[in-house]
Amino acid sequence: MPWRIIVGLKDGIRDARGERVRRELSRHLHIELESVRTIDVYTVDAALSDEEVEAAARGPFSDAVIQEVAVNRPLAHDFDILIEVGFRPGVTDNVGRTAREAIQYLTGRKFAEGEGVYTSVQYLLKGRIDKAAAERIAHDFLGNALIQRWTILSRDEFDPQRGVPVTVPRVVSTASPQVREIDLKVSDEELLRISKEGMLALNLEEMKAIQAYIADPAVVARRKQVGLGAKLTDAELEALAQTWSEHCKHKIFAARIDYEDGQGGRETIDSLFRNFIAETTRLVRQNLGDRDFCLSVFKDNAGVIRFNEDWSIAFKVETHNSPSALDPYGGALTGIVGVNRDAFGTGMGARLLFNTDVFCFASPFYDKLLPPRLLHPRRIFEGVVEGVEHGGNKSGIPTVNGSIVFDERFAGKPLVYCGTGSIMPATLNGKPCHEKKAQDADRIVMVGGRIGKDGIHGATFSSEELHEGSPATAVQIGDPITQRRMFDFLLVARDRGLYNSITDNGAGGLSSSVGEMSEDTGGFELHLDRAPLKYAGLQPWEILISEAQERMTVAVPPHKIDEFLQLAAEMDVEATDLGEFTTSGYFHCLYEGRTVAYLDMAFLHKGVPQLKLPARWQTPEERGLAEPRLEPPADFNDLLKQLLGRLNICSKESVVRRYDHEVQAGTVVKPLTGVVNDGPSDAAVVRPLPESFEGIVVAHGICPRYSDIDTYAMMACAIDEALRNYVAVGGDIAHVAGLDNFCWCDPVESEKTPDGAYKAAQLVRANKALRDYCVAFGVPLISGKDSMKNDYMIGESKISIPPTVLFSVMGRMDDVRRAVTMDVKAPGDLVYVLGVTRDELGGSEYYALRGEVGRNVPTVDAAAALRLFRAINRAQEEGVLASCHDLSDGGLGVALAETAFAGGFGIRADLRRVRTAGEMGEAQILFSETPSRFLVSVNPEDRVRFESIFADLDLSLIGEVIAEPLLELAGLHGQSLVRSGLDELKAAWQAPLKEM
Repeated sequence: MPWRIIVGLKDGIRDARGERVRRELSRHLHIELESVRTIDVYTVDAALSDEEVEAAARGPFSDAVIQEVAVNRPLAHDFDILIEVGFRPGVTDNVGRTAREAIQYLTGRKFAEGEGVYTSVQYLLKGRIDKAAAERIAHDFLGNALIQRWTILSRDEFDPQRGVPVTVPRVVSTASPQVREIDLKVSDEELLRISKEGMLALNLEEMKAIQAYIADPAVVARRKQVGLGAKLTDAELEALAQTWSEHCKHKIFAARIDYEDGQGGRETIDSLFRNFIAETTRLVRQNLGDRDFCLSVFKDNAGVIRFNEDWSIAFKVETHNSPSALDPYGGALTGIVGVNRDAFGTGMGARLLFNTDVFCFASPFYDKLLPPRLLHPRRIFEGVVEGVEHGGNKSGIPTVNGSIVFDERFAGKPLVYCGTGSIMPATLNGKPCHEKKAQDADRIVMVGGRIGKDGIHGATFSSEELHEGSPATAVQIGDPITQRRMFDFLLVARDRGLYNSITDNGAGGLSSSVGEMSEDTGGFELHLDRAPLKYAGLQPWEILISEAQERMTVAVPPHKIDEFLQLAAEMDVEATDLGEFTTSGYFHCLYEGRTVAYLDMAFLHKGVPQLKLPARWQTPEERGLAEPRLEPPADFNDLLKQLLGRLNICSKESVVRRYDHEVQAGTVVKPLTGVVNDGPSDAAVVRPLPESFEGIVVAHGICPRYSDIDTYAMMACAIDEALRNYVAVGGDIAHVAGLDNFCWCDPVESEKTPDGAYKAAQLVRANKALRDYCVAFGVPLISGKDSMKNDYMIGESKISIPPTVLFSVMGRMDDVRRAVTMDVKAPGDLVYVLGVTRDELGGSEYYALRGEVGRNVPTVDAAAALRLFRAINRAQEEGVLASCHDLSDGGLGVALAETAFAGGFGIRADLRRVRTAGEMGEAQILFSETPSRFLVSVNPEDRVRFESIFADLDLSLIGEVIAEPLLELAGLHGQSLVRSGLDELKAAWQAPLKEM
């Protein structure tokens, strides 16, 4: 009989968790309760003595000062409804795992197979509430039915002696391992049915290619030699689906596209990736010549560039949109710990330095009716933020850079971008550390966590829109503690030269990691029955493609396998020898000695048919977009406060504060800055080496609202925004690399996507801008990712995200002591605008506030911008900039307010002094979002040197810093246009998300 250890706060101790639940229920479900109390429950299913359980209960499980604890008796009292929420069988329970380890340390012995600790939380609700309302609370707020279960008891149903009935959420399976064979000698309609029902996400042409492969007599003959027949096994079909998924194979970026530009021009593009992304990097590296700092691009888990002669740095950004839509916490947690593995598993392995995160949500205050299967945007917001917080903070990695973008169309699917940077020695054991290669006869070793059902079909699920059949098993839950222990072990193994290659078990699990690593040798032999499982009953194909977390695959030379496994045991990390890499030419998997998969490596990796897509651009004029004719604002003071309070501009401090950006003690410019550390930094500066003042600068740009006008401009502006943020703090424009992360709505024209050709054309235009501007700026692309099916579709209901690209940059600065922040520093300093302001309000926050889109989308003059970036670098080197802030959302007006209240001093400025391209009105000057502009302040003693640096550039001295805490702006006729106190401006900026 399992034990129940019940832990609750003593009477009179404030229950902060319960109070938060009560507030949130009032705010979101409009359910008013007198009180909510919470109790933690540990169900211990193990062969322990009464004394051992009591020792655990009164030891590591409770705090005797503020908590009371009971074993096998309830603590719940004084409530009207009790809801107990726990995980479903098989779902990763991180707290339960830690509790199990605590008992093992206490007793000095391991748990047996099948034993475990399972956690749940009791919520004691007091007030006028019935069972129906309680079910709504459980389903809509406390739990997620995909991964959690709950029990609801009224006060009358509750047994004060026994409490809640004991349930053990263990996975119980009597199913014996089976290998199904799938007959593909069927009609086209049946092929599509097999794909849809199997969650394979393969189209008819791809299914027919697989059909032709297995019909080849030569293939069948070779299969007979290993005991297989003329039908594919389930493991083989699943491996092909995973390898050929959009998520893994990037079929849209590899497609043959027939593009019409909307003005009579036509061209055929054979692979966007090859012609625009890879070509960009080739051209930039060619232009850099001897100054080329790229080391590894597009061929590893992350891109690698040179930091200095002794060290190299890597950066990767991933998306976890689909799983976060179903389970925001688990999906986002997996996103951050997954990209940690990418950055770690690059080259021979790298120490993790920093995390970044960028989220795109619908408004948390969304008040429209949501279609079926969609979670409320606030719940997604809170779950994603908490998931990334737990993944990053518990891993000991600082989160140094990020942002949140809001648009109602992200209600269909949120975008969750997570990035990680890492550092590795330039050389290791006499070889470049960024290079790796598995060798023939190397042992295939899986390290870290065990395999479960979580994450099955993750790759294929992420390759299609969210729909009623989207599987719960596609969502994984990460365990950062287990992963961190694995990283510590692998760094020691790396330095001892115990392996030849390493990669993470991400999308597709072993199928992907071993399948990709085996391209080095040409084949492998993998024994699935040797893999450690979380619980019995998994089928061979499930073991092969499960994306259960915290796992890496390494290639260990045979003569070092014993030393490798011994080190793993000493550091309490599970490591299992699953087989070997071979030169056979085959993807060969066995279970208990029987072959369950035998696929030609060439067919697996290169057999997917090329997608063919039409792409037809429609100009903004064709789509009826025009510049609105708006009456001038009646009150600029009120208008500025409204803009500061818009979700895309307002303070994100309530989120930023949840992330640890100080751990590792290397963050120089933090996410928040200023006199009281609450101003919005433009970029992050990290000092990775204690013996040097050299720094890494990390920044990003993202502006999906411009896609409503032209995705070419959207992409150009995202690149420019990332670079001006980077340069603003001191990043060297001559030593910076870029990462492109595309998130797109479905661009494949079909009955359910009749506008697919236009969306494909949007994609083409974004790629053209990517090449044009990265080449012009001299920024090589070193890594990236695409997520191409960001749509929600059930029945006739379809929500598509706006085409979105996150452009991230990483580079270096010679001396972090020269870093510049965005806040003004002293009264009397001169205030300048660098760059020219144009009438470019299209897609702006100002237009959005007034319900308009417009057509004058911001455009980037790369040549002028590059000259300006270089001049800013020179000014930073000479120490003549007191502050520097980029102009972006909300334009000059918002930048002036942010710079002033972050520094605690006022600014007095005159709009007549702002350099503009042509005659413009006051609203246009203040709120245009023209790119490549900066707001800087300069000590008067440095004025001559400063102005000499920018002598041939667009420079406007518009005002000065004043001691009074006021923002005073003169209009075009000399009148007082804005006169607002900094406290009221900051209050407007901080208010919207203050309580999130």
